[in-house]
Amino acid sequence: MKGNGRVLSLPLKARFYQYVLVIIIIGLTTLVCSPLSNSQSYHIVSFILLFVVAMLAVFMGIGPVLLASTISAISWNYFFIPPFHTFHIEKTEDRLMFISFFIIALLNGILTNRIRRQERLVRDRESQTNALFQLTEELSKARGIDKVLEVARNDFRKLFNADSWFILQDGNNRLDYKARSQDKDLPEIERNIVEHVFTHSEKAGKYTDLFREAGLTYHPLTGARLNPGVIAFRIDGAAYRNRVTFRETCFTQISNALEREFLGEMAVKARLLDESDQLYNTLFNLISHEFRIPIATIMGASDTLLISQTTEKNRDELYSEIFKASARLNHLIENLLNMSRLESGKISLRSDWCDVNDLVNKVSQNLKQELEQFHLATVIPEDMPLVRIDFGLMEHVLYNLLLNSCQHSSGSKEIRLEASYEGGNFILVVSDDGPGFSPEALPSVFDKFFRVDGTKSGGLGLGLSIVKGLVESHNGTVNVENGFNGGAKFTVIIPSDIPDMEDLKLVE
Repeated sequence: MKGNGRVLSLPLKARFYQYVLVIIIIGLTTLVCSPLSNSQSYHIVSFILLFVVAMLAVFMGIGPVLLASTISAISWNYFFIPPFHTFHIEKTEDRLMFISFFIIALLNGILTNRIRRQERLVRDRESQTNALFQLTEELSKARGIDKVLEVARNDFRKLFNADSWFILQDGNNRLDYKARSQDKDLPEIERNIVEHVFTHSEKAGKYTDLFREAGLTYHPLTGARLNPGVIAFRIDGAAYRNRVTFRETCFTQISNALEREFLGEMAVKARLLDESDQLYNTLFNLISHEFRIPIATIMGASDTLLISQTTEKNRDELYSEIFKASARLNHLIENLLNMSRLESGKISLRSDWCDVNDLVNKVSQNLKQELEQFHLATVIPEDMPLVRIDFGLMEHVLYNLLLNSCQHSSGSKEIRLEASYEGGNFILVVSDDGPGFSPEALPSVFDKFFRVDGTKSGGLGLGLSIVKGLVESHNGTVNVENGFNGGAKFTVIIPSDIPDMEDLKLVE
């Protein structure tokens, strides 16, 4: 097993080389100490051999250390303890010394090897702890499921030298094989294994007790509140059987990070659904209220005309009320349809050369009743050229701007409409001397369903947002500001060429 570059257990061939190396080292040590083979110095050799055995225990396994202890004891007896070159020991104290030497060499080798192993395990655990800390830190900083998966795949490859694939659920406790991009499509035959692992929360595949014939190994990713999915990986058998606890802990950290992101997405969806529901209720109530007023007017006036005799003057007034209510209802419906077209991207420009005077006259005629209580000051230069616009869409733009001024200005005041052509741009300015907008409201004027607090004017709050959408469809811009003397000022700027009068063809 490998732990961050350190060999914790060696293959058979490497262990064989260690045994051979032990024999060579003890032999060389014996040869070097041969000058001390006399009755006065043989005890010095025992210390040298003990030191060599201790050094061997630092670098080699328990088997070679036991062999080194045995060979060193035999070598000391045969070559250095009188009588020389025999295994017979005459003196009792030499026998006791030999037994003590063997025991000390053996214990010294075993204990040194054990200490080395414990040190190696401690370092490996420290390395694993540091790796887990780094993985946890990276996962905690990752935002979004895709980023978590990227961190998990990279760290899994770095820690286990193996590729991994993640099969996650779709939020409804069903596995989704296409929702998250992967480097490899799972074979159809292994999807049954993935489903089993996800459903029963047990590992399967290669090197496990279930579906051993599979090409990959599958482990469940389990969380406290939901199971994010399944991890599939390809790894060799020795690496799979080692560091099991460390690998399972990594899986737990990855599962927790994925569960966090899943729960975050679910919370966002729940909040959006709640906000959508609130918006739906608000919009439904608003539309119901705005539609009810003109419909009630039409029904009341029609009922009066049908069941009662009235003077011609009153009848004309009732007809007028029906027409005004119908126009208001038609305007509400047009705004809703225009907003739907803008959001669906189905607005298509039909640009043509148009006379700005025709545009202003048509819109002011359509708003004749609304403009009765105002003085509409129109300023259009006599040399105003034709501009290339979609007449129908710009009619809606100017209609909504003028209607907005009518609804938010007091009676008997002026509404100013200016048109000009400067620097290749058609410029349209609509201003009034009403209360204007508060500094807090200005950034939201063109938002959908925005209505200034405290106003009594009707409408759905779609008019100005439609203005912005239609102007932008002309590649133009619209902005709003408060005038120097009060009131609101809307400026529309649309790019337009000047027509070549020789080739111009007006379309009636």
